[in-house]
Amino acid sequence: MKHRIVVLGAGYAGAFAAGNLARRLSPADTEITVVNAAPDFVERLRLHQLASGQDLTSRKLADVFAGTGVRLRLARVTAVDPEHRTVAVTGEDGSAELAYDTLLYALGSSVAHHDVPGAAEYAFDVAGRSSALRLRERLAGLGEGGTVLVVGEGLTGIETATELAESHPGLSVALAARGELGAWLSPKARRHLRGAFDRLGVAVREHTDVAAVEPTRVITADGRSVPADVTVWSAGFAVHPMAAAGLEVTGTGRIVVDRTMRSVSHPDVYAAGDCAYAIGENGRPLPMSCASAGLTNMQATAAIIARLTGREVPATGLKYFGNHISLGRRDAIFQMVDGDVRSKAWYLGGRTAARLKAGVLKGAGWGIAHPTFGLPKRRRRLAAATGRTGARVAA
Repeated sequence: MKHRIVVLGAGYAGAFAAGNLARRLSPADTEITVVNAAPDFVERLRLHQLASGQDLTSRKLADVFAGTGVRLRLARVTAVDPEHRTVAVTGEDGSAELAYDTLLYALGSSVAHHDVPGAAEYAFDVAGRSSALRLRERLAGLGEGGTVLVVGEGLTGIETATELAESHPGLSVALAARGELGAWLSPKARRHLRGAFDRLGVAVREHTDVAAVEPTRVITADGRSVPADVTVWSAGFAVHPMAAAGLEVTGTGRIVVDRTMRSVSHPDVYAAGDCAYAIGENGRPLPMSCASAGLTNMQATAAIIARLTGREVPATGLKYFGNHISLGRRDAIFQMVDGDVRSKAWYLGGRTAARLKAGVLKGAGWGIAHPTFGLPKRRRRLAAATGRTGARVAA
């Protein structure tokens, strides 16, 4: 009987992982199934562009995995039972249970409203394709002088505010920050960021804690009323609570994994991407980001392949190098960080940084579209099929 590998989620982490597993493992011994609710690959790093009115290239997952040996199941995951090693799904074909021998959990994250009254009902977000399209439609209906308030001074908030301001110069765009805008950046990068906000006409409301969202305004913690025809919520992300069903998770629901991305409570479950609580080389948890998705995905797939084929498990890099922030289509910031995730003095900004980020996104998209590029002629057989046993973990 073939070893059944089920990958939950076909985002950056899940799609890359499925392709890597198909590249390395022999189809004579393994059966790889990817479960995803949507039929298309979602370029989450570009959703603020989609919301602003730009058109993105659509990649059908059926085309992505065609000819790779990876089975695609278009369905929504409704439950994970790690004790019985099954996943419950529901889709156009109805409800079913998928059994697995190895599970890779890569369902990612969604917007976190932090129980702020009205945020879920009245605010828009760019955490998913459908929500980004909803925001796009609302913005198209705003007249000249309409007001947009982006809540959250993180990477998503900054990219969304600048993208909307550049694409809709007739709108009044503002950003509400709980602290100081770009406080984590180096002084020069911070000045560059503020210059971009001034150039694009984005107003900044620092030290503004939003306590409630209403249809045409937000209420701050100190009782002020800030008018907003559209409120865009980008104040953080949260993982799906499904991971908490039986697996050891953190208080925020992220799956606790060891150095190889293996669940500390269930050794046949791995996690990658935003849902994984992974400790980087600096001893700190990796942040939710595309970069972390790449790091955890590479480590998880390397560990799965090594353990199944009886080889030593390699320790791939888990070092976070920096933040790449788009400021519209012609400007960006790339801020390097040190081992303690403190910004270095050096940064790259302007058109060069924008072209660099565009190249990174283009490369990631190409990699998704060609998941088994460089497929080896001889893929690895499982240890049980070749007589090999055991697998040592690299120190």
